Amino acid sequence: MIASGPPGPLHSVVAWPPEALDTWMRRTQEQLGVRGFGLPHLNLRAPFQTSLRSAELVAAFREALRGEAQFEVRIKGWKQLPHMIFLECDLDAPLHHLHRRVLEVGPSTRSPHDGEAYRPHFTLALGVLPWAEPLLWAQVQALKPPLASFTVQALSLTREERGEVQELHTFPLDGAAATDRQNLSARAGESEPS
Repeated sequence: MIASGPPGPLHSVVAWPPEALDTWMRRTQEQLGVRGFGLPHLNLRAPFQTSLRSAELVAAFREALRGEAQFEVRIKGWKQLPHMIFLECDLDAPLHHLHRRVLEVGPSTRSPHDGEAYRPHFTLALGVLPWAEPLLWAQVQALKPPLASFTVQALSLTREERGEVQELHTFPLDGAAATDRQNLSARAGESEPS
């Protein structure tokens, strides 16, 4: 449970898109005159509050993400919800697993957009007025992202307070590399003469 008092900062765990997708999203937002919240990002955990201090939170996520491997994100296409348009991503097993892992860190609040309702995406437009939704949706349908998938090599813990987003820590996803090193070591040991 989070202590009562003035609301604390909001934290989130995100994957940043590769440069080509990031640049394309920002240019598309500029051309359409729309915005998401902050820089383009893929939330692995929606904004939450916690009583943990920054150092404790970093340590907790470091432990939760220890041994996790890089993973592929596949872009499905455009999705529209009331007042919002986003680029939806496939919720495959590795992404679903990581989402569940980062939800285990606490104590913290839980967003209604996490858990069963989690839908990985990059927000193109937030706060779209009802009269503008069909016009914007028609424009978006013709837009194709510059890539269909990408590999996430790290996750970032962010903190938002008074409208400013700060990156607190980056967690490299090197579990696959560690496994590869172990496999290579095992094979090297097998090939040594007895």
